[in-house]
Amino acid sequence: MAFRLASIDDRAVLIQNDGIYDLEKHSNGRFTSDPMHAIAGFRELHEVAGELGSQPDAPLDGARLGICVPRPQKIFGIGLNYRAHAEESGMDIPSTPLVFTKFPSCLTGPADDVVIYGPSTDWEAELVVVMGTRARDIAAQDAWDHIAGLTCGQDVSERVLQFATRPPHFDLGKSYDTYGPIGPAVVSPDQLSDPSDLAITCDVNEERKQDARTSDLIFSIPELVAYISAVCTLEPGDLIFTGTPSGVGVKAGTFLEPGDTVTTTIEGIGTMVNRCIAKEG
Repeated sequence: MAFRLASIDDRAVLIQNDGIYDLEKHSNGRFTSDPMHAIAGFRELHEVAGELGSQPDAPLDGARLGICVPRPQKIFGIGLNYRAHAEESGMDIPSTPLVFTKFPSCLTGPADDVVIYGPSTDWEAELVVVMGTRARDIAAQDAWDHIAGLTCGQDVSERVLQFATRPPHFDLGKSYDTYGPIGPAVVSPDQLSDPSDLAITCDVNEERKQDARTSDLIFSIPELVAYISAVCTLEPGDLIFTGTPSGVGVKAGTFLEPGDTVTTTIEGIGTMVNRCIAKEG
């Protein structure tokens, strides 16, 4: 059975029918409370999801969900992976994936605050791939067999720092603490009617900024998994931010400020709502 894996108070939980089920409890100890253990056992997780009873431990409504993938070894980002975004950036359509990294310390939860560290902090709604196996040299046609699930992400970017040098250092500009909200849950691909074609939107203060479908990706999820895994071994929980559609703030000279609210929604996966706050001190 398809699953939705999340975390509450650092404990892995399954979401089903608007209820929350503690994974360690409802798996009778087959899984620990660690969400990373659940991701590495994603195939067995389908079985547990199919055995859940009708009495959840708590309602989903009002629950404070945490980081669904709390300790990935690696986080990859893909630049210019929507045709319209490449065009709005004034860049050529890439012939190979433009890959950069984000530091895992940037991750935060689907309802957590984003700290504004600079004057040009930008939004980037993204579909995020969550790897489920340890593997290298994955063929594109086999990629979905190695993917635990998909989730929403925001590749928050400080543009001044990102473009402070030539070539740009994408990694630093996109890795401030809190610049990687993900969630609300890791959704198994079999819960989605077509995991390669999902509506994705981003609103800032309830104003629509980005509106696209993931079928517009230049490089598909299987292509990205094959490309990256040809270079390094992928581990359970490794994340791939697959790129952002057009509509980022830098092209209009509009950036996030303390008090703004960023709402990220992907069809079939869910919604994140992150409030922007000022850096202390």
